[in-house]
Amino acid sequence: METTHHGEDASPDNPPRQQKSGNTDEQTIALTKARLAIDEVDARIVELLKKRAEWVHEVGRIKKEKNSPIFVPERETVLLNKLNRLNAGVLPEASLQAIYREIISCSFFLEGGLTIAYLGPKGTWSHQAALKQFGKSCELIPCQSFKDVFDMVDRGKAQYGVVPVENSSEGSVTAVMDLFVTSPLKICAQINLNIRNSLMADIPREHIRILYSHPQVLGQTRNWIQRHFPNAELVETSSTTKASILAKENAAMGAASLGCPLAAELFGLNILEEDVQDQSCNTTRFAVIGRQETQPSGRDRTSLLIRIQHKPDNRRRTIYVGRLYIIKHEHI
Repeated sequence: METTHHGEDASPDNPPRQQKSGNTDEQTIALTKARLAIDEVDARIVELLKKRAEWVHEVGRIKKEKNSPIFVPERETVLLNKLNRLNAGVLPEASLQAIYREIISCSFFLEGGLTIAYLGPKGTWSHQAALKQFGKSCELIPCQSFKDVFDMVDRGKAQYGVVPVENSSEGSVTAVMDLFVTSPLKICAQINLNIRNSLMADIPREHIRILYSHPQVLGQTRNWIQRHFPNAELVETSSTTKASILAKENAAMGAASLGCPLAAELFGLNILEEDVQDQSCNTTRFAVIGRQETQPSGRDRTSLLIRIQHKPDNRRRTIYVGRLYIIKHEHI
């Protein structure tokens, strides 16, 4: 009888090459060996994470003595770029960054913790953006309005806030732009979030008569609504989460909501259709607002807030001067 060997020299650092065998017992043994090797690697990962945590405590101590901020976005950019180079494409880039997002979030906690304000309630796209940037180990505080987010940071009740500033299909979020005019807060980092809206309801699709959503989402799905629900009543809400709550409460009236699919899980709705936005590449840029002056990372974006007098030709002159400034600095 032919015997197939499955690499007695295999180790967590040198996994065996893939071999074919029709023998169930041998396959079971090979699977057991592979799982034991993975368990050993996992144990080593945990030990390394514990060692990393010791150094994070030391970094936190030094930062506290120097009165330095815990969140240093330019350092994160350098770290994530270095990890991508070390990975060399073996792991999906998004997966590697998601893993390290939570490791970094844990580091924030070990260094003293961060409090982040965002437009709530839970389940909004602002909530998703805050999680993407700061992870699950930070305290995320939902606010009722964009102004509340600014006020929380301005009064020191939160170190940072997350607010949307621009959408690829709907343009600038004017309510946020207006708040920047009078606020002393600065943009410390940006978050680009791919917005994939869903149709959610607790009733069959053919019973839908009312669509609830935030004005931005109604704008992002305008053509889709016209094609599929031309006669539906459109009701604007303060957030996509509020829209889902109303869809659940008013299901008997034919209510549904458009927004983040996480809301379906949170409020017991069914996802009737995914990706209902008019543009497949529907991206919203969020700003992380705070008091600190961040340093250049090498790949940065500068936002200018300009106030001009309402006089003829002022707008054209401002744009002209801005272009000269950009051209000059691009050639330095």
